[in-house]
Order: sequence, then C-alpha cells, then structure tokens
Amino acid sequence: MNHTSFSVIAACTLFAASSCGTSRQADVAPQADAAIFESFSYKGNDDFYAHNPLPDESSFYNPILPGWYSDPTICTNGEGDYFLATSTFTYVPGVPVFHSRDLVNWTKIGHVLTRESQLKNFRHQHVSGGIFAPDIKYNPANKTYYMITTNVGAGNFFVKTQDPFGEWSEPVYLPEVQGIDPSFFFDNDGRAYIVNNDDAPDYKPEYPGHRTVRIVEFDTETEKCIGERKIIVNKGCRPEEKPIWCEGPHIYNVDGTYYLMTAEGGTSGWHSEVIYRGKSPMGPFEPWEGNPILTQRDLDNNRPDPVTCAGHADLVKTAEGDWWAVFLACRPIDGDYENLGRETFMLPVKWTEDGWPYITKHGETIPMIVSRPGVTRTDSVTFGNFEWTDNFMSPSLDMEWHTLRGDAAGLYSLSAPVNHLTLKCSEIPTTEKDVAAFVGRRVQHHNYECTTHMVFEPADTCQHAGLVVMKDETHQYQFAKSRNDDGNIMVLRKIDENGSTDIASMPLDADVTGVDLRLVSKGKSYDFMFSTDRGDTWETLMSGVDARHTSTAAAGGFTGTLVGLYASKTRI
Repeated sequence: MNHTSFSVIAACTLFAASSCGTSRQADVAPQADAAIFESFSYKGNDDFYAHNPLPDESSFYNPILPGWYSDPTICTNGEGDYFLATSTFTYVPGVPVFHSRDLVNWTKIGHVLTRESQLKNFRHQHVSGGIFAPDIKYNPANKTYYMITTNVGAGNFFVKTQDPFGEWSEPVYLPEVQGIDPSFFFDNDGRAYIVNNDDAPDYKPEYPGHRTVRIVEFDTETEKCIGERKIIVNKGCRPEEKPIWCEGPHIYNVDGTYYLMTAEGGTSGWHSEVIYRGKSPMGPFEPWEGNPILTQRDLDNNRPDPVTCAGHADLVKTAEGDWWAVFLACRPIDGDYENLGRETFMLPVKWTEDGWPYITKHGETIPMIVSRPGVTRTDSVTFGNFEWTDNFMSPSLDMEWHTLRGDAAGLYSLSAPVNHLTLKCSEIPTTEKDVAAFVGRRVQHHNYECTTHMVFEPADTCQHAGLVVMKDETHQYQFAKSRNDDGNIMVLRKIDENGSTDIASMPLDADVTGVDLRLVSKGKSYDFMFSTDRGDTWETLMSGVDARHTSTAAAGGFTGTLVGLYASKTRI
C-alpha cells in the first residue's frame, strides 16, 4: 500500500511554493462534461488496532487482508514464495494476487484478470456476479501457475502463467465442468484433477442447498478433462443432518494420504469448514467425526470484537514444514452488520494424534492478534490502521482502484490534465448494471475518513459528480456537486430500490469551481462535509447518516462496500 511518507512527498511536488503544507496547488480550469480530481486520501482508525498494539515483531493482525478480500486461496512454489488470491465478482481488474516470503508480510503484485478479453459477459451482471471463488495453484511438473474460477455469466475457466508477477493467459473455458468453485489438484505423480461443487445427483435435490462435490482428471498438455466426472461427496459430512452448500473444495496429498476440505452451511452465520480423507484423489473419502474444523457459528455474536461467518479455507505447507490456513470471515458491529464484507484471515493448522487437521475447536474464538515466531513484521503491511493517498501522478490507475464490469478506459483520463484523474460525465449511472464513470477502493475499516479535491462545473441539473459509497446498484450514497434551478449545490443522495432521494443539500456560490469533499465513517454512521477554501473551514452537509444502508445485512450480496469517485450526466 501507499503509505503516508510517499503521499506527503508526492503532494509536495505538486505545490508551487517550496514550503509543503503552507501553500496550495492552484485549481485547474474546469472542463465541460467532466469532473477533475486532484487527489484522494483514505485513513483507517479502528478502535481495536488503536487500543491493542502488536506485542512483538512476529505478531500480526487478523484479518491479514481487511475489507472484502473474499474466498482466499493460497499456494507455494516450494522455493519460499507464497501467492494469495481472492474473489472480485464484477469489479475490474479481477482477482488480486499478493506475494509473500513469510506469510506475514504481503505485497499486492497485480491482478490475474486485467484485459477485457478475460472478462466475459460482465455487463448486465449484478455487482455480486462475475468471478466467484478463484483457486491458485502451482504445478511443479511444468513450473506453471494456474488460476481456475467461476464466471457466473459464462462458466468455469482457467488461466495460467509461469510468471505470477506478470500477465496471465487468455481464459480456457471448461464446459464439461458444471457448477461452481473449481480448484486444481496437482499430485506428486504429475497427474492433475479438477474438483468442484455441483448440483445434486441427477440434478434432483432432496432439499434446498443439497449439493455435491465432483472430481475429474485433467490433462495439462491437451488442457482437456479426461475420463469420468465422479461424485465424491453427496450432501456433506453428515448427510443425515441435511447439510447445505458443500462448496469451495480443495484436495491435498499429505504423505500419501489425500485430504478433501470443503465449506458447508453457506457463507453467512452458519458457515464452516469440514475435512475428509482417503487413499485416492478419486475417493472414497471418510469425514472426520470431529468436524467442523473451522466455524464460529456456536459462539455469541454479542461477544467483544466478534469474528463471524468463518469458512471457505485453503491450506499451505511452509518450507519449515508447518501448515497454515487462509479463510474468510466477517467483523460485524453489535454482532449484526458491517460494511467490510468477507475478509481474509490466517491461522496456523493443528493436527490430532491420529492425523486430522483442524483450525479451531468447538467454542474457540478466532484471535485478531496472531504470532508467527521467527518472522519479522515490516513497516509496510496490509493490516491494521493505515493511511493511503493517491495524487494521480502515475500514467495508470493504482492497484487499489477498481472499475465496475469493464475497464472504463474511455471514461477516465490520468493525463488531461496531468497529475489528475478526470472522469467524463457518463450517461450510465452507478445504479445501472453497466460500465459507469466510477473508480472505487475497498472500505477496510469500520472507522475511516476519506477526502478528495474536485474541480467540476455542472452544465445542468442532470450532471453530478463527487464521492460515492457503494454496496451495490440499489444501496449507495452519492455526495455530489450538482445544480438545481437556483444554481450550484452540494447534495447528498440516498440510492435504494425506489431510486434516488435528496436527503440534504446546500447552495454554493456561483464562482466556486473547486471543492473538497470529506466522508467520515464511524462504523454505524457517516458524516458528509465539504470545504470551498481548501480545508480551512468545513461545512457539514449531513451527519449521523445510517451506515447500515450500505451493509451486507441490508443489501445482501457477496462484496463489501467501496468508496470512490464518479461523474454522471443522468439524474436517477
């Protein structure tokens, strides 16, 4: 992440005077039908991190990837490199990749899906459509990394590379692999398999949520599935209890014993992870009587600093011989709702005397401070409270930014003018299932603030631009500069299933073109403020705005909330 030191240096280079902090960059001239953003800053300030400092240099905070880094998957090349990827749904670029040498210090190195040709049928999908549950694996037989996943608008596919720091291939679709959540398993003998979640036998479920896990062999040379596709789990680990949604499967070979791990219970409060083992990747598999090996569903959500919805795990064996798990979980407020989505957590794996792995025991809480002895935490980490600023000095968007359903290349510029982000007022609003003039970054803290400086002159009452807090198409707040019949205004609009409602507005002087916008989140509520004198004074447009409206509890779906910048010429 970009941290404060970089941000301050970058900002100083833009100031005309030599004394940073005592002078300000002059506003650029407004452009017709476009909003120009000089900078954007984000600062997290969660109470837990502020009140619970890490005790030593080998400790780290859970989640290791805060904000909606959902469905984590991890692999190693056996040479000390670890790679971790997560879901992105319809956000672009897709599937971020993180790299680490020690499992504690992670660096985002790029994304797997970066080209329009890799993003099939994203338009007209819901925000929570698109890319589900990626799986990243290294095949030592051909020294190739694979990422296999589900595009819910097109089917299951994989891409590959021999350089995970670079570009990935064009997608290869697998029409014979029906269902969702595919993952690769590369065995020690060079054979490869694809295991995934699919419908009930003969596609006749006995009850809602009745699913199966199926496996098929895969030829890495022809890149085709071969042989019979076989059911290896029907219903779940305790079929008599009618378990639901046995999904996200992974297979591991541990000293000749094959372990099959799946999630159960759905991805909300009843989420869990279960384990099986057998003598062959094709089964049969027996479930462990101590299942689940990870869950928080048996705990009181009103406990202090609760972690809920834990499941969808993946395992990795380190060079030192120990095992670790990455998995998703949530951090709700009052045990009820949050805007962060499903985040990536990490814990060590323990083993029973008779050879079963587990992550938590019954009634055991997931800790938010964990230690990996022998590892030194650096100053640049992905967790805890941090500040991030983008002054748009790069010729391309920073990796923290996402667009929606497409790269939006024709709707923004980083060179006209230079060192600014210019968004064209688009006819596609952020409420439509299409590509809008929008860039957003993950919300990663309950308590945070973000600020931007914008130059914008709306031409009519339909044009508006500014900050947007977005959960999905019908759960947003737009904090914008716009116009009414009397002139320019600052306006706060709530977007819901019924459309757009102006819940606060304030007039602006006609000669004001540049304005600073600030959003302060207090977890349960938002405050929206603006300044027309470069932050010397601030006007509160509205405070105490309900943050639950943009939460998963209110909106559903699989993502968390984004905060970002937008421009539109369509009044919703």
